[in-house]
Amino acid sequence: MVLHNKIDKKVLREKLATDTTARKTLSFYKYVHIENPNEFRDFLYKTLDEMGCLGRIYVANEGINAQMSVPEENWNAFEVFMQNNDHLKNTPLKIAVVDNGKSFYKLKIKVRPKVLADGLDDSTFNPWNTGNHLNAKQFNEALENGAIVVDMRNHYESEVGHFIGAIKPDCDTFRDELAMVEEILEGKEDQKILMYCTGGIRCEKASAYFKHKGFKDVNQLQGGIIEYAHQIKEEGLESKYIGKNFVFDERLGERITEDVIAQCHQCGEPCDDHTNCQNLDCHLLFIQCPSCKEKHENCCSDDCIEIARLPIEEQREKRKGQNKDNALNVFKKGRIGEKIKPIREHNSVLKDC
Repeated sequence: MVLHNKIDKKVLREKLATDTTARKTLSFYKYVHIENPNEFRDFLYKTLDEMGCLGRIYVANEGINAQMSVPEENWNAFEVFMQNNDHLKNTPLKIAVVDNGKSFYKLKIKVRPKVLADGLDDSTFNPWNTGNHLNAKQFNEALENGAIVVDMRNHYESEVGHFIGAIKPDCDTFRDELAMVEEILEGKEDQKILMYCTGGIRCEKASAYFKHKGFKDVNQLQGGIIEYAHQIKEEGLESKYIGKNFVFDERLGERITEDVIAQCHQCGEPCDDHTNCQNLDCHLLFIQCPSCKEKHENCCSDDCIEIARLPIEEQREKRKGQNKDNALNVFKKGRIGEKIKPIREHNSVLKDC
């Protein structure tokens, strides 16, 4: 049996667009010792593929981190499988807040050194000694009482949605953020600290790290933003989180409140819809409004429009042997680079005329 996908992703995306299968999108993680990650990976792929599951899953000696979708007709079988497996039983499942069934187009399971790239040497501290887990009500109360709240996500995630009053480090990776947050919080070791992320996995490691660094009252949002959104709806609580929750799948976002707090990176109009540049050699992640999406053909720059218009075979030829360091994608995720600035400036001049 083939234990990985061999079909071109363009074909798979087109298939997903017309697929009427009802699906549930979810995420989960668990820090648990896995003796043989490669063997477990193959077992997991075979089982989930037979159920028709799609998604992105990372397996390591330290555990598992998954974002995936499951056909609703196989949901009960999936839950039984989770509960009957020693590595996966009793794992909390975070069900998507907004779900169109189009979150993933293939199943990809990889073995990695860690389930989360944090850059930390876990042997220097106890990664299991995590912070206090707060539910939505407790998190809201702590916010109202003046606790320091820190967004443990990347800048392009917090740009479209965040908790009111949160510290939002201007970082591109979780690895970079830990050092950045440590510097920001210097001298605040005795204060109450609240941390949050998408589903909780980043806060598990971050809260343990900051307790190791001497912070005495470290707390994290139980289940992350995903679980918070469910709890405020079920319990009729005020949402202290505004805007969208960025997600790492084809949807690129779940709306938590109607607030639009970001701007189109090309024209500056209010917008919080992320997209990837249509030029696959660029694939820049940026915010693009519907008007600019149409005007710029789903691209971030004029150069990318020209390339994206070429036949796919010609695009592939241009990519052959290309040094990735010199590729067009020289801008960090979600930032307005030199390719986008001229378009915004041009639009601004036209608006002022």
